[in-house]
Amino acid sequence: MNHDVTVFRPYSFRVGQKIRIEGSRRGGDWQIAAIGEHTITLRCPVSKREFEWAAFCYLVEEEHDAVWPQKH
Repeated sequence: MNHDVTVFRPYSFRVGQKIRIEGSRRGGDWQIAAIGEHTITLRCPVSKREFEWAAFCYLVEEEHDAVWPQKH
């Protein structure tokens, strides 16, 4: 049986990339300053302050008529 499924995947950031986060306490415009194994460092384009956080952003995609659950 097929269903509509929302898929979340970790996003592959690039250093220097300009991003906008919406709907989160980290909301606003940021530049990717550094990428660690499990962390992302964001730089504020206004104050230039940097904040390192555990990786948290995901690319979301809607799949329609998808098999769920998937067999691995």
